[in-house]
Amino acid sequence: MPDPSILFLTRGDVTAVGGAHSDLYVEALHAALVAHARGETVQPLKPYLRVGTGHIADRIIAMPAHVGDPGISGLKWVGSKHDNPASGLERASAVVVLNDPATNYPIAILEGALISAWRTAAVTCLAARHLARPGFTDVALVGCGLIGSTQIAALLQQFAHLETVHAFDLDTEAARALAERFAGQVTVRVAESAEDAVRAGDVVVPCTVTDTPYLGYSWLKPGAFVANVSIMDVHKDVFLRADKVVVDDWEQSNREKKIINQLVLEGSFSREQLHAELGEVLGGTRPGRESDDEIILLNPMGMAVEDIACAAEVYRRARDQGVGTWLSLY
Repeated sequence: MPDPSILFLTRGDVTAVGGAHSDLYVEALHAALVAHARGETVQPLKPYLRVGTGHIADRIIAMPAHVGDPGISGLKWVGSKHDNPASGLERASAVVVLNDPATNYPIAILEGALISAWRTAAVTCLAARHLARPGFTDVALVGCGLIGSTQIAALLQQFAHLETVHAFDLDTEAARALAERFAGQVTVRVAESAEDAVRAGDVVVPCTVTDTPYLGYSWLKPGAFVANVSIMDVHKDVFLRADKVVVDDWEQSNREKKIINQLVLEGSFSREQLHAELGEVLGGTRPGRESDDEIILLNPMGMAVEDIACAAEVYRRARDQGVGTWLSLY
């Protein structure tokens, strides 16, 4: 009987094949999101494992998907604890398991937190190409941790015209550290409040662990694009008053008592009021921004399709370049 092997890729291995730069993710995600909008992927609703009655960010999520034909199958198993940073750990941890659809045997295990952070940032970049005002110069960032920092790194890599980041964090030192990291690449202004930052942003990116909305429609200037990365930051009035609301996947967004789900249960929002899924915009079947003054909200829940498509590209590069450690399954 053959001895199946698994390629194990550490975070360093993922980085070595381009997994710490947005280009890999932007390319992989464009194709995956368009395919998803066309119904060419398989993605069950992701279950949330919660223990006790802790913080909204305290959970483990199983995210399975199949991408491509014959393509590849996989699962991201991602854990999060909001207070991990207090003990020196990153808030989120993850592994991605890839399976060969010809046999359904596992073929790779990858450190997934780096992939998760960069694919999240790449979704913002792809959306900004179509939903942000062309030539935008100012980004508002609320939450200056790993996810927020990766968002800025990716935006700088993809948009040379970015001039100023207006950064706010409840921990002022985190905002100052972000300013130091990007010194020489972009001007970073440490804002006095979340409102101060948001009011200045052409592109607004909340990256917090809050469970209480704070960002209202009145804070947004005409033409703003909001990439609602951390999901719970934006008040209901933004969903109801924005010119366009876009999601990555309607079914994933309308659950778990997130804001869209709350609005649907209240009867004030529906699938018919949604402008588009992002893959429809990327594929050209639905329009993106149509005027400079439109306020557009992207609500990206995060999809397994995205993680598996990106992990598959990392795996392909690692195999081609001889990176990683082979482990015998038996």
